[in-house]
Amino acid sequence: MDDTGLYDCPMPESFHDKMGLTVFLAWLFYLGFVSRVLFAPLMPEIEKELGIGHGEAGGLFLMMSLGYLLAPLCSGYISSRINHLGTLKLSALLVGVALIPCSFIKSVWALGFWLMVVGFAGSIHLPSAISTITAEIQKSDWGKGLSVHQCAPPLSFVSAPLIAAFLLRWFTWREIILLWAGIALLSAFLYSFLGKGGEFPGRPVNIRNVKVVGSTGSFWIMVALFAMAMSGNAGIFAMLPLYFVTERGFDLGTANYLIGLSQLSGLVMVFFVGWLTDRVGQKRIIALSLLLTGILTVLLSCTKGWLLIMVLFLQPAMLTAFFPAGFAALSRIAPPSLRSVTSATGPPLAFLIGGGMTPLFLGHFAQVYTFAAGIFIAGCFFLLGPVLVLFLKLGRYDDQSGC
Repeated sequence: MDDTGLYDCPMPESFHDKMGLTVFLAWLFYLGFVSRVLFAPLMPEIEKELGIGHGEAGGLFLMMSLGYLLAPLCSGYISSRINHLGTLKLSALLVGVALIPCSFIKSVWALGFWLMVVGFAGSIHLPSAISTITAEIQKSDWGKGLSVHQCAPPLSFVSAPLIAAFLLRWFTWREIILLWAGIALLSAFLYSFLGKGGEFPGRPVNIRNVKVVGSTGSFWIMVALFAMAMSGNAGIFAMLPLYFVTERGFDLGTANYLIGLSQLSGLVMVFFVGWLTDRVGQKRIIALSLLLTGILTVLLSCTKGWLLIMVLFLQPAMLTAFFPAGFAALSRIAPPSLRSVTSATGPPLAFLIGGGMTPLFLGHFAQVYTFAAGIFIAGCFFLLGPVLVLFLKLGRYDDQSGC
């Protein structure tokens, strides 16, 4: 803290100099993300054991997204007290702790509660991670730094179904969750001793700060765009195993292997798009990503056989391109000192729709009509994205410094 009462911001360095920090943050993001998406490939087994329907299964993902939404009320307060570094450590530890009860309880309502805690624990990581990366890395390398961090979601979507398909041969879904809890706790303890970066406070999410952030139309446009993107990956992904098993005739093991391998295209794309975003701009990447994702999602709902598998492999690549550009754009719509507030409020609001309401909608729609019809409607929703991008204004605060 200096003589004016303000905290010193870290001096931004090159992406190369901060590679270790970025990779460590990406690993923690991966652990928290897998903790959420691992329940999707396990859901057919969970449905069978707990005796629940598709609608109730979708409700479990809604509970998780509610935890994601509650986090903004606390993440800024936490990071303002224990800095972003302390918040990152707390998030990693809480993810592992919250998973343990999920492996023992038998009530669907109790499971929903602990999934809400898992969602909360994972979501307090993101605002502090984004603030740390954009403060520690120079602006010209933001696309690269955020791309490495955003490897976590596509890698999670790749590995979670493969982990489930492989381990279900020998373990129950409960034992798999307990095993993952142990890995998360071990990583949390390592980061507690080795973690660096983010040694500055965040801003609490209070009425004044939210009013500043929420007064710009671009913030709400970004919420809508993130909702579309999160519907495309977390929302639809959550129900894909059920869709492939119940309506496309795949057995659970084959479905999980195909869904997991298909996400490799997104993992490859995330490195290329970071480089491309730094050169052609965030708005163009966002618009093109949502346009192609919408088209491919519509095709996902009405194709079968080899064509369905081809679309399944293309859709994650187009969708993954959104996130490095999206988070870079989100960091440009508010003053630097409020970046943690935009990251703490925008993505969680979007995830409530994309990761919570979308699975609930698809589950109930499948009980009344079909999964395919619901996925078709979702694809049409994504096609509105390029239109919204036309009204997005970025760059107002590019010449300001601070954290």
